[in-house]
Amino acid sequence: MSVALPYFVEGEFVLQTDMIDPERHDNIDLYIPKSGGPFPAVIFQCGGPLPEDADWNDPRDWQVYRSYGSLLAANGIVAATVKLPLYEGAHYPRAAKGLAQAVDFVRADERVDGDRVGLWFWCAGGPLSSNWLRSSPPWLRVLAFTYPLLGSPEGVSLPDGFEPAEALAEAEHLPPLLLGRAGLEAPGVARTVETFVAAAEKHQAPLQIIDVATGFHGYDIVNHADKKIGNPPPDAVRPDFATSLEESRAAVHKAVDFVAKALA
Repeated sequence: MSVALPYFVEGEFVLQTDMIDPERHDNIDLYIPKSGGPFPAVIFQCGGPLPEDADWNDPRDWQVYRSYGSLLAANGIVAATVKLPLYEGAHYPRAAKGLAQAVDFVRADERVDGDRVGLWFWCAGGPLSSNWLRSSPPWLRVLAFTYPLLGSPEGVSLPDGFEPAEALAEAEHLPPLLLGRAGLEAPGVARTVETFVAAAEKHQAPLQIIDVATGFHGYDIVNHADKKIGNPPPDAVRPDFATSLEESRAAVHKAVDFVAKALA
C-alpha cells in the first residue's frame, strides 16, 4: 500500500517556472545562471525537523525548492539548497553549524560574488536565522523568511540561542529583513511571528512584510487537483481558490524582487 506524501513534497510551485538542473555537491545543490558572473547568491534553509528515515526527507528534491532555485537563477542569482541534519529539535545547533559551512562553500565558489549573499528561511528553518540576526557580517545583504516559525511554539522549548526575537535584541547591524506572513497561519506559528514582529518594531529593525491574507502555511505550494493551496486544517473554510492562487503568486514575485534588489 502506498503512503501519501506530505503536501510540501508532492505539491507544485504556485508559479510556472522554467526548470534547470542543479549541480550537486555533497549536501548542497547549486542553481547557476546561464552566463556572466560573478553572481550574488542566496542560500535556502528549507525547514524541518524532518524524519531521518523517510525517503522523501531531502528538500533539494522537492519541486517547490527546485522551482525557487530555477527562478532565482533566471534572475541572475546563484541559489543553493542545502540538506541539513535537522531531524529533531535538539539538532538545531548542529544544523546551524552545517548551514554556516554551506554558506562558506557557496561564497568560495568562483562564480559567486562573496560580498553579495542572502539567506532565505522557510517554516521551522526560521530559528536557524538567530546567529545571523545576532551578528550579520557586511557581506550578508538580506535575510528573508517565508511562513516561518520564529520561536518556540507553545509547549516546546528550542535550544538556547535559537529564538530569533531575542537575537534581534542583541543585533548591532542588520541587513534588510523580509517576512512573508500567512494570514491564515497555524495559531502556534503565528504567535511566534507576532513576537518577532513586535521585537523588530521595538528595536527598529529594517523589516518589510508581505502579508498574504488568504494564505495558509505553505502558501507557495499548490495541489491543483484538490484546489488546495498550502496546508489548510481539515475543517478550515478555504478562500476562493483563484483569488488565493493569485495572491500567493504575487507574494512570491514580491519576495523574489525584494531579494534581488537587496543583492543588486
